[in-house]
Amino acid sequence: MSHKKELIILQLYPRDMNIYGDWGNTLVLKKRAEQHGYQVRLLEHNPGDKFPEQVDIVVGGGGQDSGQLAIQDDLASIGPDLIELAERGTSMLVICGLYQLFGKFFKTIDGTVIPGIGLLDIETVGGQERLIGNITTYSDEFGEIIGYENHSGLTTLGRGVKPLGVVRKGAGNNGQDDGEGVHWRNVIGTYLHGSLLPKNPKIADYLIAEAAAKRYGSFTPADIDDSLAEQARRVAINRPR
Repeated sequence: MSHKKELIILQLYPRDMNIYGDWGNTLVLKKRAEQHGYQVRLLEHNPGDKFPEQVDIVVGGGGQDSGQLAIQDDLASIGPDLIELAERGTSMLVICGLYQLFGKFFKTIDGTVIPGIGLLDIETVGGQERLIGNITTYSDEFGEIIGYENHSGLTTLGRGVKPLGVVRKGAGNNGQDDGEGVHWRNVIGTYLHGSLLPKNPKIADYLIAEAAAKRYGSFTPADIDDSLAEQARRVAINRPR
């Protein structure tokens, strides 16, 4: 029997909200947590599943509007659980479609309003054009954040939250205010696909460190060789929009 400390990673709606490589974020979290010395248990939550009693990290991806419609009722039902976890400091990463639905609502281009769970003080409306391309943002905490955006939703942040980073190349939340994503407590929401974490290991380690410290009271990082990730970052930064 392993005596390693355990971390439980919950992936939300992998059947309906998992495009543009978002599953890779879960794989990176699992691998890096193992490299830091933890035993990892992966759980999935799909519509109709019972929400688990113990969760250390929540991760969710993007999807088409049809995917958001498919999960909206179930997401509303587990919304109170997710809000309670977030308020207690649980690490969370949500990409694109789930980023939108962690907010107040997503209003599609045809006027359909998909209610969010209100965990984040953000609102999203559908735009006339898609915002597509390589994107680089800067964060005081994580440095340069690299990814790929592909969304038509335009997200506006409320006063209670701050952006994940400032856009240096790309559109970001709405193409107007230079902000990308959101960072509130230990919840990170972003439009960056790609997937995000293989090229941004600092964010992965942040989520793991906060989860471990919350559950066990401390976190001691391992010395991980990120040379391949750094090579990938250099290539990605130099790609045209």
